[in-house]
Amino acid sequence: MPLFDTLKTARADDWQAYTHHAFVEQLGAGTLPKAAFQTYLVQDYLFLIQFARAHALAVYKSTNLEDMRAAAAGVSAILDVEMDLHVRLCADWGLSRFDLEHSIEAPQTIAYTRFVLEAGQAGDILDLMVALSPCMLGYAEIGNCLLTQFGQRDGTMAPDHPYRAWINEYSGQDYQDVAQATAATLEKHANELLTEARRPRLEKLFGQATRLEADFWQMGLLAD
Repeated sequence: MPLFDTLKTARADDWQAYTHHAFVEQLGAGTLPKAAFQTYLVQDYLFLIQFARAHALAVYKSTNLEDMRAAAAGVSAILDVEMDLHVRLCADWGLSRFDLEHSIEAPQTIAYTRFVLEAGQAGDILDLMVALSPCMLGYAEIGNCLLTQFGQRDGTMAPDHPYRAWINEYSGQDYQDVAQATAATLEKHANELLTEARRPRLEKLFGQATRLEADFWQMGLLAD
């Protein structure tokens, strides 16, 4: 079984609480309060700035050019795709890129991003990839689930769904391709570096990152 699947199985309760959080369910149903989504989106923009740094750290931690290119692709996906989506959505509410970049980080944003960066700085590339995986792979899973559960019969979101753009982004082929590449890179590093002695520590790392993801959703709900 791939490492990512074994980690999800080992931390099944944490994974369920993250991927089926009330924030996610309300977002899919279109009932999520606007204030909750706006708060999340602004904080997620700040989160992505730090996550781009984490992927840049993966470039540094990589031991060959192939892995460096894979990590660099992750940086590009964040800076050139995900962050632009946030800017477009926030522009509808009168928030500029400048406003986003100068917002104040919430405690949940700081806790999660610094946890991931510390995991990468203190460990090796496998530790870093495990800490990154709940975000990169979790969003792909969530996007697919929401499209399946709340989409139309033709496999698209209704044009008037308030969070159509977000769901389309993470269920779309471009992001799904990035997630699959991330999973493949994680498995490659696991084949090279994983030992049974390391497994409990990686499961703990994965569980903590997953709980911090759920805390991030909860932060949005508390804004309502």
